[in-house]
Amino acid sequence: MAKLSQDDLLAQFEEMTLIELSEFVKAFEEKFDVTAAAAVAVAGPVQGGPVEAAEEQDEFDVILTGAGDKKIQVIKVVRELTSLGLKEAKDLVDGAPKPVLEKVTKEAAEKAAESLKGAGAAVEVK
Repeated sequence: MAKLSQDDLLAQFEEMTLIELSEFVKAFEEKFDVTAAAAVAVAGPVQGGPVEAAEEQDEFDVILTGAGDKKIQVIKVVRELTSLGLKEAKDLVDGAPKPVLEKVTKEAAEKAAESLKGAGAAVEVK
């Protein structure tokens, strides 16, 4: 019997039904005293990556995208939300888009976004 290449074997498996393939795997496991479970466990984390990304986000960033017409009011709100001094808050507002708060809860992010929007700023919560 000629030795089959990996591509030849894959072509043969492609033609098999799922039942035939399942029976082959069982026969392979018995013949060589191995289990396919180890291969599945190795492949598991690779498939688990996107699933974890779909979980609900629990940390949010509040990003100031623009100061609007009432820049002084926005600077005051930024100072209230952060521990920045006047110059630092002004630099943050002037340098928009910049994060105002990072890794905060959803409630805190929404409250901060409302305050900034109320002062006339353009805000994005990520």
